Amino acid sequence: MLNQNLLYKALLNNQLLPTAKLAKAKQDCLKQGINLETFLIDNKLIKEPDLYQAMAKELRIPYVDLHTTVIRKDILLAVPEPIAESHQLVAYDKDETSVKIAATEPDDLQTIEFLAKKFNSQIDIALTSPTSLKQALQQYHKSLKAEFAELTNPAKPSTPNPDKPAELKKLAEDLPVIRIVDTLLEYAVFERASDIHVEPTEQEVIVRYRVDGLLRDVMSLPKEAQDGLTARIKILANLKLDEHRLPQDGRFKIKTKDYQFSFRVSIIPVFDGEKIVLRLLQESGQALTLEQLGLQPNPLTILKRNIDKPHGMILVTGPTGSGKTTTLYSVLNVLNTNDVNISTIEDPIEYRLPRLNQSQVSPRIGFTFANGLRSLLRQDPDIIMVGEIRDLETAEIAIHAAMTGHLVLSTLHTNDAVGTLPRLLDMGIAPFLVASTTNIIVAQRLVRKICGNCATSYKLNKKNLDDLAKQINLANILSTLKRENVIKTTGKTLENLTFKKGAGCKQCNNQGYRGRLGIYELFEITASVAQLILNRASANELKKEAQKQNMLTMLEDGFIKAVQGITSIEEVLRVTMD
Repeated sequence: MLNQNLLYKALLNNQLLPTAKLAKAKQDCLKQGINLETFLIDNKLIKEPDLYQAMAKELRIPYVDLHTTVIRKDILLAVPEPIAESHQLVAYDKDETSVKIAATEPDDLQTIEFLAKKFNSQIDIALTSPTSLKQALQQYHKSLKAEFAELTNPAKPSTPNPDKPAELKKLAEDLPVIRIVDTLLEYAVFERASDIHVEPTEQEVIVRYRVDGLLRDVMSLPKEAQDGLTARIKILANLKLDEHRLPQDGRFKIKTKDYQFSFRVSIIPVFDGEKIVLRLLQESGQALTLEQLGLQPNPLTILKRNIDKPHGMILVTGPTGSGKTTTLYSVLNVLNTNDVNISTIEDPIEYRLPRLNQSQVSPRIGFTFANGLRSLLRQDPDIIMVGEIRDLETAEIAIHAAMTGHLVLSTLHTNDAVGTLPRLLDMGIAPFLVASTTNIIVAQRLVRKICGNCATSYKLNKKNLDDLAKQINLANILSTLKRENVIKTTGKTLENLTFKKGAGCKQCNNQGYRGRLGIYELFEITASVAQLILNRASANELKKEAQKQNMLTMLEDGFIKAVQGITSIEEVLRVTMD
């Protein structure tokens, strides 16, 4: 969408419509809730090219008509098709010093910066109309169609023999296949995806990315691309090309001057071929500080107090993909000083930190968490991180390590912080061991942050409050907001508070959210909690004690962040209402 104020000014300056008529059109489009350019073009008040040419003059950039422009293949394909489609731009020309980009929204600065880094050249932006750009984007499909036609040329076998690796390898080295895979990986990095899903169906191959925790379709490829695509990824991950009946796992890296990523590859046979999932791990990323995690002031103080303890256990709990490993690495980053020996046993090693002795488990050769932990204890460690406590054996070794003067960090899969204690007891750990070794339990989820570019404000109405009251205790939420000094005025209620939500824009792919942040609850094992554990107290009794300690729950932490305009109420409820 064009900048509406600038567009109005451009139309006035170029006298494309009488002032009175233009003013009325502006009022009408506001009433109908549509943008000015759509209203004017749909009602045939102004021709599309004239409108965009006037806007180009106002912006002092060139206007380009791409209807009859044949773009050189190497220039066109330099910008991956998904980026061109989603951000409505295309590379149409270049010289020794610059690349010319035509866009319908020339103020998409993030994408322009990405392209400048990619080309290592100056980017010259021109404005074009949506119809003109649509015409240019069709050249991608013509190019792909020609290349896939080449792949399935009758002169060569249309389908490689799956039992002949040489044929698959040759197919994987075809230019269109290499280009498809390169585009998939590059675009995934650009979109900040955590996973890439390549899913074969009967008629096509669907590619989906997991961005900010949710999967979304990004492209579909012809069925003819399936064998080459699978073979290419197998070659990158050093997997068997002729193995189609058993699952395979591998990994590979890509490195540029801007980023370095490791890709964990999992391939499993499905009805229509082999499904591929690639997990992106940013090796060049830095561990977050405790402040950057998003902890509230009181929980942050509690966590720092327990990090300073010389021995015991710090447990982080939550479902897969809730950011547990990131939290552990942030704690390790604080503890990582020259006077301690830190050893880890992980599956997989997701971040690399200097001076940490990091080991990767390999169950196929007997190197499990339990065996690895036993070996680590003979390495004179001060601090140990165990990627996950999965069984009684690992739990017992970790607890005995905590008893004998080591600080142990690990993760568990439970729904909340309080539920971790009964889980350890159910695994067969003696109550006195749990009570005497556990320092603190951190439970967490990840919520999506509202996109700062399209955030809008609103207040809760009576229907909103009635719907919320059916799901949560609003009185408790309000009391917590006041206790945590989020609401400083005594008379304020939830009806008076201003919340935010994202309207959706190109920068957030019309999702209304961009990026994620943690919400937490920290359960400190005090003397009174330890006594309850010794008495094998139920989860409900432990929750009552946590409330006495004013433990901030994940739901309450989420509401604080919603009041602060960081996330939305809907997002908090989505991740906390199990």
